[in-house]
Amino acid sequence: MTPGPVTENDASGPAVLETVGLCKSFGALRVADRVDFRLEPGARHALIGPNGAGKTTLINLITGALLPSAGQIRLHGRDITHLPQHARARLGLARTFQINQLFGELAVVDNVALALAERRGASRRFWRPLGREAALLDEAFALLETLGLGAVAIQPVRTLPYGHQRIVEIAIALAARPEILLLDEPAAGVPAADTRAILEAIERLHESIAVLIVEHDMDLVFRFARRITVMVGGAILTEGTREEIATDPRVRAAYLGHGRHG
Repeated sequence: MTPGPVTENDASGPAVLETVGLCKSFGALRVADRVDFRLEPGARHALIGPNGAGKTTLINLITGALLPSAGQIRLHGRDITHLPQHARARLGLARTFQINQLFGELAVVDNVALALAERRGASRRFWRPLGREAALLDEAFALLETLGLGAVAIQPVRTLPYGHQRIVEIAIALAARPEILLLDEPAAGVPAADTRAILEAIERLHESIAVLIVEHDMDLVFRFARRITVMVGGAILTEGTREEIATDPRVRAAYLGHGRHG
């Protein structure tokens, strides 16, 4: 699929998400080192780097799973540095994880409907057999159709190929109606033949959602991302378009020239 208009290239425009001088240390070990990062409206942005680069640490700082040692995180210009995770989620920040957190025995649609019920504050009622609200299930089915999973909606999650389970996780994240979606290694553990389904699902996301993907699969990264940030040793090495990153000798030396890394 040919990417749409590149809206996030204009660094002078307002960022939906921004980190300023972000640092995180564990004793003498600094895992995030003065990270300045911007995510523009409608972004299709990738974060790459070798093992220990600090990619997941940055995601954990942004979402509130970790608190920074110094620096600031801003959402639409608002300082959210010390807000808890649930408060950031209510402000439109959603993520997926490296390891899936699905209910394997439940149907795909029930996993998504439960997330929708949680958003509406109706999760307890949803668990009662007579409490299943038609509106919740309709919305869940519609979301799964959007991501190409309509045909497997009533199957137990455990019966799906792992790549499709990762797409279910994306559906659950979208149930919160986020403005920013952070995808932490969506293709991790997925056979190469199944990563296309993940890419197609991500490509179906509405252009109003800014997407940041942390990923090792360079084919997926270069097909998806309009801009790419490279981290090494907890700091940002460089950022640019796909073409700029692909031809940057520093990136090749630090990452691309050494195959797949964690």
